Amino acid sequence: MKHIVSVSLGSSKRDHAFETDFMGERFQIERIGTDGDWDKAIQLIRDLDGKIDAFGMGGIDLYIRIAGKPYIIKDAKRLVAEAKKTPMLDGSGLKNTLERKCILDVQREGILDLKGRKVLMVCGVDRFGMAEAFEEVGARLTLGDFIYTLGLPMPLHSLKTLAFFGRIAAPFVVNMSFDKLYPTGSNQEVIIPKHSKYYYDAEVLAGDFLYIRRYLPEKLNGQVIITNTTTPDDMKMLKERGISKVITTTPDMGGRSFGTNVIEALMVTLMGRPIDQIGADDYYAMLKELDFKPGVVDLEKLDA
Repeated sequence: MKHIVSVSLGSSKRDHAFETDFMGERFQIERIGTDGDWDKAIQLIRDLDGKIDAFGMGGIDLYIRIAGKPYIIKDAKRLVAEAKKTPMLDGSGLKNTLERKCILDVQREGILDLKGRKVLMVCGVDRFGMAEAFEEVGARLTLGDFIYTLGLPMPLHSLKTLAFFGRIAAPFVVNMSFDKLYPTGSNQEVIIPKHSKYYYDAEVLAGDFLYIRRYLPEKLNGQVIITNTTTPDDMKMLKERGISKVITTTPDMGGRSFGTNVIEALMVTLMGRPIDQIGADDYYAMLKELDFKPGVVDLEKLDA
Protein backbone atom coordinates (compact mmCIF):
# COMPACT_ATOMS: atom_id res chain seq x y z
CA MET A 1 0.00 0.00 0.00
CA LYS A 2 1.24 3.49 -0.87
CA HIS A 3 1.30 6.03 1.94
CA ILE A 4 0.81 9.80 1.49
CA VAL A 5 1.00 12.26 4.40
CA SER A 6 0.16 15.92 4.08
CA VAL A 7 2.04 17.79 6.80
CA SER A 8 0.18 21.06 7.30
CA LEU A 9 0.87 24.21 9.24
CA GLY A 10 -2.90 24.50 9.49
CA SER A 11 -5.31 23.58 12.23
CA SER A 12 -5.40 19.97 13.46
CA LYS A 13 -9.20 20.28 13.53
CA ARG A 14 -9.14 19.71 9.76
CA ASP A 15 -7.22 16.40 10.04
CA HIS A 16 -8.47 13.43 8.06
CA ALA A 17 -7.27 9.93 7.19
CA PHE A 18 -8.65 7.21 4.96
CA GLU A 19 -7.77 4.51 2.41
CA THR A 20 -8.72 4.55 -1.25
CA ASP A 21 -7.96 3.01 -4.63
CA PHE A 22 -6.36 5.42 -7.09
CA MET A 23 -5.56 4.27 -10.64
CA GLY A 24 -5.38 0.64 -9.53
CA GLU A 25 -3.14 1.32 -6.51
CA ARG A 26 -4.20 1.20 -2.87
CA PHE A 27 -3.36 4.37 -0.93
CA GLN A 28 -3.42 5.38 2.70
CA ILE A 29 -3.86 9.18 2.83
CA GLU A 30 -3.43 11.34 5.93
CA ARG A 31 -3.58 15.04 6.63
CA ILE A 32 -1.80 16.05 9.86
CA GLY A 33 -2.12 19.65 11.02
CA THR A 34 0.52 21.09 13.36
CA ASP A 35 -1.49 24.14 14.48
CA GLY A 36 1.10 26.58 13.17
CA ASP A 37 3.93 24.92 15.11
CA TRP A 38 6.93 24.98 12.76
CA ASP A 39 9.10 22.84 15.05
CA LYS A 40 6.39 20.18 15.21
CA ALA A 41 6.03 20.18 11.42
CA ILE A 42 9.80 19.87 10.95
CA GLN A 43 10.04 17.01 13.45
CA LEU A 44 7.13 15.19 11.79
CA ILE A 45 8.87 15.42 8.41
CA ARG A 46 12.11 14.13 9.93
CA ASP A 47 10.30 11.20 11.55
CA LEU A 48 8.47 10.17 8.35
CA ASP A 49 11.18 10.91 5.79
CA GLY A 50 12.05 7.76 3.88
CA LYS A 51 9.20 5.81 5.50
CA ILE A 52 6.34 7.02 3.27
CA ASP A 53 5.93 7.45 -0.48
CA ALA A 54 5.30 11.20 -0.65
CA PHE A 55 4.68 14.26 1.49
CA GLY A 56 2.11 16.90 0.78
CA MET A 57 3.08 20.38 1.97
CA GLY A 58 -0.10 21.83 3.45
CA GLY A 59 -0.84 25.32 4.67
CA ILE A 60 2.07 26.86 2.77
CA ASP A 61 3.32 27.04 -0.82
CA LEU A 62 6.92 26.55 -1.88
CA TYR A 63 6.61 29.47 -4.25
CA ILE A 64 4.26 31.91 -5.86
CA ARG A 65 4.22 32.19 -9.65
CA ILE A 66 3.69 35.47 -11.48
CA ALA A 67 3.31 35.30 -15.25
CA GLY A 68 5.40 32.15 -15.42
CA LYS A 69 8.17 33.25 -13.05
CA PRO A 70 8.44 31.47 -9.68
CA TYR A 71 9.37 33.30 -6.48
CA ILE A 72 10.39 30.93 -3.67
CA ILE A 73 8.89 31.60 -0.23
CA LYS A 74 11.74 31.72 2.28
CA ASP A 75 9.94 29.97 5.14
CA ALA A 76 8.81 27.08 2.91
CA LYS A 77 12.42 26.13 2.25
CA ARG A 78 12.75 25.23 5.94
CA LEU A 79 10.25 22.41 5.47
CA VAL A 80 11.45 21.14 2.10
CA ALA A 81 15.01 20.90 3.40
CA GLU A 82 13.91 18.27 5.94
CA ALA A 83 12.51 15.90 3.29
CA LYS A 84 15.79 14.38 2.19
CA LYS A 85 14.54 10.99 0.94
CA THR A 86 10.78 11.35 0.34
CA PRO A 87 9.47 13.80 -2.29
CA MET A 88 7.45 16.76 -0.96
CA LEU A 89 4.75 18.38 -3.12
CA ASP A 90 3.07 21.72 -2.45
CA GLY A 91 0.48 21.41 -5.22
CA SER A 92 2.02 24.01 -7.52
CA GLY A 93 2.09 21.66 -10.50
CA LEU A 94 -1.66 21.10 -10.24
CA LYS A 95 -2.57 24.70 -9.51
CA ASN A 96 -1.34 25.52 -12.97
CA THR A 97 -3.01 22.54 -14.65
CA LEU A 98 -5.95 21.01 -12.73
CA GLU A 99 -7.30 24.36 -11.52
CA ARG A 100 -6.95 25.98 -14.94
CA LYS A 101 -8.74 22.99 -16.45
CA CYS A 102 -11.46 23.20 -13.78
CA ILE A 103 -12.41 26.75 -14.75
CA LEU A 104 -12.50 25.87 -18.45
CA ASP A 105 -14.61 22.76 -17.66
CA VAL A 106 -17.06 24.84 -15.60
CA GLN A 107 -17.57 27.08 -18.63
CA ARG A 108 -17.57 24.41 -21.36
CA GLU A 109 -19.86 22.00 -19.55
CA GLY A 110 -22.40 24.65 -18.62
CA ILE A 111 -21.94 24.24 -14.87
CA LEU A 112 -21.81 28.03 -14.57
CA ASP A 113 -21.57 30.66 -17.30
CA LEU A 114 -18.58 32.72 -16.22
CA LYS A 115 -18.53 35.13 -19.13
CA GLY A 116 -19.15 38.63 -17.81
CA ARG A 117 -19.47 37.39 -14.22
CA LYS A 118 -17.83 39.44 -11.47
CA VAL A 119 -15.18 37.22 -9.85
CA LEU A 120 -13.22 38.10 -6.72
CA MET A 121 -9.94 36.27 -6.21
CA VAL A 122 -8.73 37.26 -2.76
CA CYS A 123 -5.22 36.25 -3.86
CA GLY A 124 -4.39 35.79 -7.54
CA VAL A 125 -0.65 35.05 -7.36
CA ASP A 126 -1.46 31.98 -5.26
CA ARG A 127 -3.41 30.59 -8.22
CA PHE A 128 -2.19 32.39 -11.30
CA GLY A 129 -3.30 29.56 -13.61
CA MET A 130 -6.85 29.78 -12.31
CA ALA A 131 -6.81 33.55 -12.74
CA GLU A 132 -5.61 33.19 -16.33
CA ALA A 133 -8.46 30.77 -17.05
CA PHE A 134 -11.01 33.27 -15.67
CA GLU A 135 -9.65 35.91 -18.04
CA GLU A 136 -9.75 33.41 -20.90
CA VAL A 137 -13.47 32.70 -20.42
CA GLY A 138 -14.30 36.40 -20.15
CA ALA A 139 -14.94 36.83 -16.42
CA ARG A 140 -14.63 40.29 -14.86
CA LEU A 141 -11.82 39.87 -12.35
CA THR A 142 -11.09 41.69 -9.15
CA LEU A 143 -7.76 40.61 -7.67
CA GLY A 144 -7.41 41.32 -3.96
CA ASP A 145 -3.73 40.47 -3.51
CA PHE A 146 -2.70 43.88 -2.23
CA ILE A 147 -5.93 44.44 -0.28
CA TYR A 148 -6.06 41.20 1.68
CA THR A 149 -2.43 40.07 1.76
CA LEU A 150 -0.63 43.39 2.26
CA GLY A 151 -3.42 45.63 3.54
CA LEU A 152 -3.09 48.12 0.69
CA PRO A 153 -6.32 49.53 -0.88
CA MET A 154 -5.42 48.47 -4.44
CA PRO A 155 -8.04 46.33 -6.20
CA LEU A 156 -6.60 45.10 -9.50
CA HIS A 157 -8.69 44.12 -12.51
CA SER A 158 -6.29 42.46 -14.93
CA LEU A 159 -3.48 39.94 -14.78
CA LYS A 160 -1.28 42.32 -16.72
CA THR A 161 -1.57 44.83 -13.88
CA LEU A 162 -1.06 42.10 -11.27
CA ALA A 163 2.06 40.89 -13.08
CA PHE A 164 3.48 44.44 -13.22
CA PHE A 165 2.97 45.23 -9.54
CA GLY A 166 3.58 41.64 -8.47
CA ARG A 167 7.07 41.57 -9.95
CA ILE A 168 7.90 44.67 -7.91
CA ALA A 169 6.47 43.35 -4.65
CA ALA A 170 7.28 39.62 -4.89
CA PRO A 171 10.99 39.75 -3.94
CA PHE A 172 10.02 41.47 -0.68
CA VAL A 173 6.86 39.48 0.03
CA VAL A 174 8.48 36.02 -0.23
CA ASN A 175 11.01 37.01 2.43
CA MET A 176 8.33 38.05 4.93
CA SER A 177 7.33 35.74 7.78
CA PHE A 178 4.74 33.41 6.26
CA ASP A 179 2.49 33.85 9.30
CA LYS A 180 2.02 37.46 8.20
CA LEU A 181 0.88 36.42 4.72
CA TYR A 182 -1.44 33.48 5.36
CA PRO A 183 -3.47 32.17 8.33
CA THR A 184 -1.77 29.24 10.05
CA GLY A 185 -2.68 27.16 13.10
CA SER A 186 -5.59 28.40 15.18
CA ASN A 187 -5.76 31.58 13.07
CA GLN A 188 -7.37 29.42 10.39
CA GLU A 189 -10.43 29.13 12.65
CA VAL A 190 -10.83 32.90 12.91
CA ILE A 191 -13.01 34.79 10.42
CA ILE A 192 -12.42 38.54 10.24
CA PRO A 193 -14.76 40.23 7.73
CA LYS A 194 -12.62 42.83 5.99
CA HIS A 195 -13.16 45.04 2.93
CA SER A 196 -16.49 43.24 2.59
CA LYS A 197 -17.72 45.44 -0.26
CA TYR A 198 -15.63 43.38 -2.68
CA TYR A 199 -17.30 40.18 -1.46
CA TYR A 200 -20.78 41.69 -1.75
CA ASP A 201 -20.08 43.04 -5.23
CA ALA A 202 -18.80 39.70 -6.55
CA GLU A 203 -20.93 36.93 -8.02
CA VAL A 204 -18.15 34.36 -7.69
CA LEU A 205 -15.51 34.04 -4.96
CA ALA A 206 -12.53 32.01 -6.14
CA GLY A 207 -9.15 30.72 -5.05
CA ASP A 208 -7.68 29.30 -1.87
CA PHE A 209 -10.45 28.38 0.57
CA LEU A 210 -8.72 29.62 3.72
CA TYR A 211 -8.05 32.99 2.08
CA ILE A 212 -11.73 33.24 1.13
CA ARG A 213 -12.91 32.05 4.56
CA ARG A 214 -10.60 34.38 6.46
CA TYR A 215 -12.45 37.53 5.36
CA LEU A 216 -15.92 36.09 4.69
CA PRO A 217 -18.78 38.46 5.65
CA GLU A 218 -21.49 37.34 8.06
CA LYS A 219 -24.18 37.16 5.36
CA LEU A 220 -23.83 37.10 1.61
CA ASN A 221 -26.50 36.96 -1.07
CA GLY A 222 -26.12 33.76 -3.06
CA GLN A 223 -22.54 33.97 -4.27
CA VAL A 224 -20.83 30.90 -5.74
CA ILE A 225 -17.44 29.73 -4.43
CA ILE A 226 -14.87 27.97 -6.63
CA THR A 227 -12.12 26.62 -4.41
CA ASN A 228 -10.02 23.68 -3.28
CA THR A 229 -10.15 21.97 0.12
CA THR A 230 -13.50 21.81 1.90
CA THR A 231 -14.93 19.78 4.77
CA PRO A 232 -18.57 19.05 5.74
CA ASP A 233 -18.27 21.70 8.49
CA ASP A 234 -17.09 24.21 5.88
CA MET A 235 -20.16 23.52 3.78
CA LYS A 236 -22.48 24.03 6.73
CA MET A 237 -20.81 27.35 7.57
CA LEU A 238 -20.96 28.55 3.95
CA LYS A 239 -24.66 27.74 3.74
CA GLU A 240 -25.30 29.71 6.93
CA ARG A 241 -23.44 32.69 5.46
CA GLY A 242 -25.48 32.81 2.29
CA ILE A 243 -23.34 30.96 -0.25
CA SER A 244 -25.53 29.20 -2.82
CA LYS A 245 -23.11 26.77 -4.45
CA VAL A 246 -19.57 25.44 -3.99
CA ILE A 247 -17.51 24.14 -6.90
CA THR A 248 -14.34 22.29 -5.90
CA THR A 249 -11.33 21.83 -8.13
CA THR A 250 -10.34 18.54 -6.46
CA PRO A 251 -12.64 15.51 -6.22
CA ASP A 252 -14.43 14.24 -3.13
CA MET A 253 -12.23 11.70 -1.35
CA GLY A 254 -13.51 10.04 1.80
CA GLY A 255 -16.26 12.61 2.36
CA ARG A 256 -14.27 15.78 1.71
CA SER A 257 -12.05 17.36 -0.92
CA PHE A 258 -8.30 17.41 -0.36
CA GLY A 259 -5.80 20.10 -1.29
CA THR A 260 -3.80 20.13 -4.50
CA ASN A 261 -0.71 19.09 -2.52
CA VAL A 262 -2.30 15.70 -1.74
CA ILE A 263 -3.53 15.09 -5.30
CA GLU A 264 -0.12 16.07 -6.69
CA ALA A 265 1.57 13.71 -4.21
CA LEU A 266 -0.69 10.89 -5.43
CA MET A 267 0.17 11.60 -9.05
CA VAL A 268 3.92 11.88 -8.50
CA THR A 269 3.90 8.61 -6.55
CA LEU A 270 2.20 6.86 -9.47
CA MET A 271 4.51 8.43 -12.05
CA GLY A 272 7.53 7.15 -10.15
CA ARG A 273 9.86 9.82 -11.52
CA PRO A 274 11.88 12.59 -9.86
CA ILE A 275 9.91 15.82 -9.46
CA ASP A 276 12.28 17.77 -11.71
CA GLN A 277 11.45 15.36 -14.55
CA ILE A 278 7.70 15.97 -14.36
CA GLY A 279 6.17 18.83 -16.33
CA ALA A 280 2.77 20.32 -17.11
CA ASP A 281 2.21 17.90 -20.01
CA ASP A 282 2.62 14.95 -17.63
CA TYR A 283 0.00 16.35 -15.26
CA TYR A 284 -2.40 17.07 -18.12
CA ALA A 285 -1.97 13.53 -19.46
CA MET A 286 -2.78 12.03 -16.07
CA LEU A 287 -5.72 14.38 -15.55
CA LYS A 288 -7.11 13.25 -18.89
CA GLU A 289 -6.71 9.61 -17.89
CA LEU A 290 -8.34 10.21 -14.50
CA ASP A 291 -11.14 12.27 -16.05
CA PHE A 292 -11.30 14.58 -13.05
CA LYS A 293 -14.42 16.73 -13.02
CA PRO A 294 -15.23 19.74 -10.85
CA GLY A 295 -17.17 18.82 -7.71
CA VAL A 296 -20.47 20.73 -7.42
CA VAL A 297 -22.44 21.11 -4.18
CA ASP A 298 -25.75 22.99 -4.28
CA LEU A 299 -25.96 24.38 -0.74
CA GLU A 300 -29.56 25.46 -1.21
CA LYS A 301 -30.46 21.76 -1.37
CA LEU A 302 -28.15 20.79 1.50
CA ASP A 303 -29.91 19.65 4.67
CA ALA A 304 -29.69 22.21 7.43
